[in-house]
Amino acid sequence: MLREWKFEIQLDSQSDKAIYLQIADALINDIQSGRLKSGEALPGSRNLATMLNVNRNTVVEALNVLLIEGWLISKERSGTFVSDSLPDFEEAVKNEKTEISLEDISNPLIQIMFDDGYPDSKIAPIKELARAYRQIFHRKARWQMMGYSNVFGDLEFRKNIVQMLNHQRGMQVQEQNLCITRGSQMAMYLSAHCILEKGDYVMVENPGYKPAWKAFESAGAKLLPVSVDQDGLLVDEVVKYLKSSKKIKALYTTPHHQYPTTVTLSLKRRLELIKLSNQYGFTIIEDDYDNEFHFGYRPVLPLSSFKELQNYIYIGTMSKVVAPALRIGYLASNDSSLIKKVGELRSIIDVQGDSIMEQAVLQLVKDGTIKRHIKKATHLYQQKRDFTIELLNKHLKGKASFNVPEGGLAIWIVPNEYQNWESIAKKMNEKGIKIITPDSYSFDKGINGLRLGYGTLTEEDLEKAIKTFADMLE
Repeated sequence: MLREWKFEIQLDSQSDKAIYLQIADALINDIQSGRLKSGEALPGSRNLATMLNVNRNTVVEALNVLLIEGWLISKERSGTFVSDSLPDFEEAVKNEKTEISLEDISNPLIQIMFDDGYPDSKIAPIKELARAYRQIFHRKARWQMMGYSNVFGDLEFRKNIVQMLNHQRGMQVQEQNLCITRGSQMAMYLSAHCILEKGDYVMVENPGYKPAWKAFESAGAKLLPVSVDQDGLLVDEVVKYLKSSKKIKALYTTPHHQYPTTVTLSLKRRLELIKLSNQYGFTIIEDDYDNEFHFGYRPVLPLSSFKELQNYIYIGTMSKVVAPALRIGYLASNDSSLIKKVGELRSIIDVQGDSIMEQAVLQLVKDGTIKRHIKKATHLYQQKRDFTIELLNKHLKGKASFNVPEGGLAIWIVPNEYQNWESIAKKMNEKGIKIITPDSYSFDKGINGLRLGYGTLTEEDLEKAIKTFADMLE
């Protein structure tokens, strides 16, 4: 029996947000506020459409978004229900308020966050993805969709990724040399556990990407930090490690837009690394986490595109192209035996990926939706980058330096004087602004920089946050 629940929402036809997304977000708010609880039934799409005075198809689109995102579940012949796997939001809010009041009742909630460089999910082609997902699900026999698929991912989807890597990134791979994963972090984990053993060493950039470091350490490896300057990682330090007696198995690098500094590895150093990799036999693990969003003439081709490189693992993601919640990544290698090991390990921890979603994304690639989205998003992000640079020049002049990145969704800022980052982070929190401190990127506290992700922030939020940060610099 349906509980008495009145859906209260003011739809704005003049808003930039589509009507179906306004409905979806309002439902999420009701779930999070506790007005709708786990396991409770929603009125049918016809009733909701009548309540809201909108076309039924608009309601169906909103419900599909929430089904895909996991807020709702559909039960055959029963209807649509709030997912019973969600946390108790009312209890979570109570606990959160209690913790805040105990620590400092005057602290406001975080309103602005300098993230790592996330894409703006508000411009993601969610409507198109939901439609494609629904079409794929109904196009094929359900018994086929519910069975197990290839551990390496949908074959047609892999072929499309391979075509993209070969045609757009200059690589020479085949579908049997590629595995689709649930995001790039899974690709990192699989790579680490398939090439590393306890006691091996991995060279990593410092500052660098700590989630990757943790994947290597989970496989029993030890880390060797390599410094980074304006031309990328310092090859001289790599040489010193290689000449030691350590058992070095791999080097992890983000050469396109180095994480977190955004610098690009110079061609000279790329060639030197390839030569060293071939000479000493270590594998180059290349994380090309934001290749798509580039504002110059064209992205720099990956290290893995050089035919001379004998041992590589190339890791990429579709999550930033569509939306962070879409967990689709991939890894490619010229080592067939390694890919076989990856498949064997994948089958133990995760029998297969989301084959329906892979086919839905593939449909968006084929009909041009992804291409149009990337073009639109790149233009928007370039405008945001230029606006952010204007703000930095205005508020940080004489206080900090920064480079204008040719791509990506973040800017690396280096204050002229070394800062007490813990103190700054605390003061920013009190203003409702969260930053990621340098200890999140480095081995020690010697790194003096801030990674400012601008992709998800409005112009108003950027201005407020950058001005606040500038006022706190010593």
